[in-house]
Amino acid sequence: MSKTSLREGQMIISLPESCLLTTDTVIQSYLGPYITKWMPPPSPLLALCTFLVSEKHAGDQSLWKPYLDILPKSYTCPVCLEPEVVDVLPQPLKAKAKEQRARVQEFFASSRDFFSFLQPLFVEAIDSIFSYSAFLWAWCTVNTRAVYLRPRWRECLSAEPDTCALAPYLDLLNHSPHIQVKAAFNKETGCYEIRAASRCRKHEQVFICYGPHDNQRLLLEYGFVSLHNPHACVYVSTEMLVKYLPQTDKQMNKKISILKDHGFIENLTFGWDGPSWRLLTALKLLCLETEKFMCWKRVLLGEVISDTNEKTSLDLAQKICNYFIEETSAVLQKVSDMKKEKVSLINQLILVETLWMEELKILQTSAEILNSLQTPFP
Repeated sequence: MSKTSLREGQMIISLPESCLLTTDTVIQSYLGPYITKWMPPPSPLLALCTFLVSEKHAGDQSLWKPYLDILPKSYTCPVCLEPEVVDVLPQPLKAKAKEQRARVQEFFASSRDFFSFLQPLFVEAIDSIFSYSAFLWAWCTVNTRAVYLRPRWRECLSAEPDTCALAPYLDLLNHSPHIQVKAAFNKETGCYEIRAASRCRKHEQVFICYGPHDNQRLLLEYGFVSLHNPHACVYVSTEMLVKYLPQTDKQMNKKISILKDHGFIENLTFGWDGPSWRLLTALKLLCLETEKFMCWKRVLLGEVISDTNEKTSLDLAQKICNYFIEETSAVLQKVSDMKKEKVSLINQLILVETLWMEELKILQTSAEILNSLQTPFP
């Protein structure tokens, strides 16, 4: 909460570099000699995760205990969700969640020899300290809370970008998609600084913005969904693009190829302002009549080819939108049933339910906009 009114450009927080938890912190600790000797050099991310697990295990003996105590005990990123919950995520997010889980599991498996190398530092068996659950907690801590620093290079670490730092106290600030801030490390002051880019009234909660992320990205990387997120959207896959198109169109493969070549096959979405320009453009090209096919370049430039093409593409967008509304409603019913059957997963299911409900609102808004766009056509 702000104790005074904040004006644009005013400093919100200035955190000295000595308070940041970076790879320098790790290398200068008791882990330093082991990291320096290990070949091939561990990654900056592995160094940070290892330090977090080790310090958490140290408990009261850790100098970082005050910070560790305010960290979440568990996380709600998809990598931490139960498989049956992941299965009811939207398809694009489900695919990314499974990829994320496989990547973290491989990261852990490939790091176990390094953990064994640290055994002389501990009385307990190393496997009991560096378990997968402990490692997953540390990975999520870095992934959800790290701030960006300019890339550095350490001879004892791998060549992967060393840009992450944990910032105690600063990471208690919550995200709002409606807020703008300026956040960066100031080399002159030696502090990580956050300045307000908009005003904040006295006694209001002070927010920061993690970036212009849609809700699927927020859930994947940070484990939460933002209500009324202006960046939220519903993604349309290639399969959905052609679902309602005539199978007899002999130019379909060529049209798809053109869309791929010109970057119009991904990031096609419905948003709060209806179907995106990219989605409508892709649909207009796919709906081109045989005799108008040579006009495809004009379509990608945003030109109107004919009333027929405009109406056909809007009809197609409406069909896709209506299909998504039916599918989303069906999934919401399924999640509602799961909440009754799997009480132990209630919190995870509520999170997924919130995501789907926000997507349903977007689709319903898009359907209304599409209806209004079709009125000029007979």
